[in-house]
Amino acid sequence: MPDLERGELVEHFRAPADRDGLYGLTRRVAVYDEPVRGVVESMNGARFVHDELVKYGWEVLVANAQRVKGLAPLACKTDKVDARVLAELSFRDLVPAIWLPSPELPAERERSRWRLHLVKHRSILKNRVHASLIAFGHQVPMADLFGAGGRRLLADLDFPEPRLGHVPASVELIDDRDRRISEIERWLQRSGADHRYIPLLMSAPGIGWVTGFTIAAEIGDISRFSSPVKLTGYTGLCPRVNQSRGHGPPRPAVEARPQISALGADGSSDPRLRAPALQRALPAHQAAPVDMRRRSEPR
Repeated sequence: MPDLERGELVEHFRAPADRDGLYGLTRRVAVYDEPVRGVVESMNGARFVHDELVKYGWEVLVANAQRVKGLAPLACKTDKVDARVLAELSFRDLVPAIWLPSPELPAERERSRWRLHLVKHRSILKNRVHASLIAFGHQVPMADLFGAGGRRLLADLDFPEPRLGHVPASVELIDDRDRRISEIERWLQRSGADHRYIPLLMSAPGIGWVTGFTIAAEIGDISRFSSPVKLTGYTGLCPRVNQSRGHGPPRPAVEARPQISALGADGSSDPRLRAPALQRALPAHQAAPVDMRRRSEPR
């Protein structure tokens, strides 16, 4: 009989990360009649595995992959070794678990991110149409090329193929993106009408209602951040600069003036062979005095 109190390894096997595989995993582990804690490394699909196992009464933690690597650096990293490391960390209550949002928040995030994707794609299509006009010398007299006046202009312009077909196709795709973006924005307004973060976010210049909702959905529960530094680090607004001589902002470029000179066979410098100084601006990590010398060897 395995000694569960000492954390003895009782079994090792593979389980597919789908509904049937996870159900089979829970049935197989249920024979031990003990409370079960599962640990999953953060990855795409980790939330699905978490939710499925929780439905069967498991306690499930999603471990931060980077912090796990810091706690247990391994020369050999395989799925089998990873599972053993996570089990050991769980037994010792050392799992660096990540924060998981409520089930409703991922849906809000996904809609917000999908809207941003559509907006980006719409901008690419508009830029493509503008590029077609510039390529053939057509001027745009109106501020909005995709308004009523601009569409009449596009309909009357003559383009050679294949751009003749590309421009109306791009306009049609832009209309489709406009419709889908409007639908998402209406959904976001209905679902987040009373969100407590949005009024404060909208007090910042340049942030409207939809952008405020998007930021609030990405933040989730702001109390999970212990300090403003943690929040800005999570959002990527305060990136860290890694340099060979330590951390900090990049230093300004300075001038380096390499002096290229020649030495005679006896080691004496000949001023007639001295090349002019080369002056150029180099990045800080390359800006160092350079003195390159070539020794003349007798033939």
